[in-house]
Amino acid sequence: MTSSQPPVESSYPDRAFRSPAGMVGGVLLLGLAVWLGGDAILRGEGRTPWFAVAWLLLVLPLVVAFTLRPVVLAGERRVRVRNPFRTIDVPWASVDEFRAAYSTELVTEDGTKYPMWAVPVSLRQRKRANRQQMKLARASAKGENPQGEVKLAQVDQTIRELRLLCEHHAGSPGTKGEVAIRWAYEIMAPAAVGAVLLAVLFALG
Repeated sequence: MTSSQPPVESSYPDRAFRSPAGMVGGVLLLGLAVWLGGDAILRGEGRTPWFAVAWLLLVLPLVVAFTLRPVVLAGERRVRVRNPFRTIDVPWASVDEFRAAYSTELVTEDGTKYPMWAVPVSLRQRKRANRQQMKLARASAKGENPQGEVKLAQVDQTIRELRLLCEHHAGSPGTKGEVAIRWAYEIMAPAAVGAVLLAVLFALG
């Protein structure tokens, strides 16, 4: 069962999992959008400034939503998955599994799946880790003493850490409860305003 309101009491220590590449890309995109949009507002003629304002209202929240906003926060009582347009709070006792195939997801006990945008899957990293593992295995089979150790891909390391945290906290007091979902209206509202304003401007010609 899910609730539309976030829990009142929750504890989130500094265990945050997010994509550094996504954050860097988001900052660059925001800077580019503000530069181009600001130039159009200051120097544009006719309806150009209005188009620029509408474009910024639409684009900036979406860039923030898909690059800077996603994060997975591991707390003492629950795990918080913050995706582009909603935040999901799942008590540890309600978590069934963390998975990573072509995308990562949290699966609850009732089978509901929630994607984790903050933990992207890199097939290139996985292939590199698999090649290293096979190389060490061949060396061990030949009786050689393999040098180094297998490094998991970042996504697999994160999934393993989340599983360990779940095992550690799931039986603790205060980790039971309902899944709470909150929609990111602070992102959706300005983007919707920008989209409507763009539609009106295009309709006016």
